[in-house]
Order: sequence, then C-alpha cells, then structure tokens
Amino acid sequence: MKLNDATVLVTGANRGLGHAIAVELVHREAKVYATARRPELIDVPGAEVIRLDITDQSSVDAAARLAGDVDVLINNAASTAGGNLVTGDLDSIREVMDSNYYGTLAMIRAFAPILARNGGGAVLNVLSAAAWSTVDGNTAYAAAKSAEWGLTNGVRLELAGQGTQVAALVPGLIATRTLLDFASKTGMDLPQDALYEPEELARIALDGLEAGDIEILDRFSGEVKAALAGPPRAPTG
Repeated sequence: MKLNDATVLVTGANRGLGHAIAVELVHREAKVYATARRPELIDVPGAEVIRLDITDQSSVDAAARLAGDVDVLINNAASTAGGNLVTGDLDSIREVMDSNYYGTLAMIRAFAPILARNGGGAVLNVLSAAAWSTVDGNTAYAAAKSAEWGLTNGVRLELAGQGTQVAALVPGLIATRTLLDFASKTGMDLPQDALYEPEELARIALDGLEAGDIEILDRFSGEVKAALAGPPRAPTG
C-alpha cells in the first residue's frame, strides 16, 4: 500500500516511535492525524492533532467521527508499565492490558467500517519482541503484547474479506527514554548493536507496510521469533 496521499491516524504520537512514525508519514506526503491523551505534547508539523485516549470508548468514538477519511490506522499507543505478574500491582497489570489489548481492539472495531468504506486500507499494530520473550520485571507488559499479537492475527483473518491489510511491527529494542530508564533501574545490560533509534524503526515500519509485509521485524526480533521453533528456554536469573 502506497502511503503518499494516504490518510493515516497514528496513536501515541507525542513521543518515541509514534512521534517518529507521524513525522516520517508527513515526509512521505501522507495526511496525518497525530493523536495522544495530551495533544499539547504533540509536535508534528503538518499533522492534524487530535486528543485521543484509546482506553476511553467515548474518546475513540469521537476520533472515529472526526477522522472519517482514514484509510490507514497505526496503533502505537500503549502503556509499558505493569511490572511482574505474580508480585506486581494488579491495577497496573490491568492498565497495561487495557491499553495494549483492549485499547487496540477498540480502535480497530471503531475504524474497521471506516477503512472498508474507504477501500479497505490497512492497520499496523506496534507490538514488541517481548511478546515472544521476556525478562524479570517486565512480564505483565510481555503478556499484554502476547495478547496483542494474537489479536493482530485474529483481526487479519476477520478483515481480509473487506480488503484490509493487517500488519504487525515487532521491534526488538528501541532506544527510547522508557527503555533506557528501565534498563538503568534494573541493571539490564542492553546490547548496543541491537538498539534501534525510533526514526530508523519508523522507516522500517512504513517500508514494510508499503511492501505488504504481514510481520515487520528488525534483526533482534527476527532472532527472538526464530528461537520459538525450539523448546522453551529455562530462566537464567
């Protein structure tokens, strides 16, 4: 799917990968709706800014009414909190699942009829290699991303009949402040050769979407998925 002259809505466009994707879309001459819960934090010249909380159905519905010309939906917004499943705060675990799974689902359900009316279009869900492999301190987020991976595979099947392309961007390690702070807090040693800048991943994501790829991986996430073909690995901690 060609993105020049497409109309694209990006969630979580106020920072990190979402911001980079929105900027790259403007560069590729797409019409862009850049959304976030705090729209005043969005700085994407050339984009139309919309307030959107994907965990609030009324906010999702309002965005769908406003952006009825969308033919590409990019679901990037997601909570990265949650901690561990067994010992973490249950409200935080629910929050991370609510945004990654139910929030993404709410957006797809609201915009699927719009995409159908506008010719089919595409959905790109931003996942994470954490869907396939996790570390202590991040298991709630990993579980939510695993659920979102299943959601993506399911809606791809359901929306095929209306001609909607459904793809997943599955990045490994993104050099965002969120990840760098988590690594510093937990003492995690990040492999520098596996870190991708948001701007680089944005180009990889949109190139893959234009090429019709179903799953868009970087080198690190490709290695993680390949490891799924073998037996589960015992924890090393």
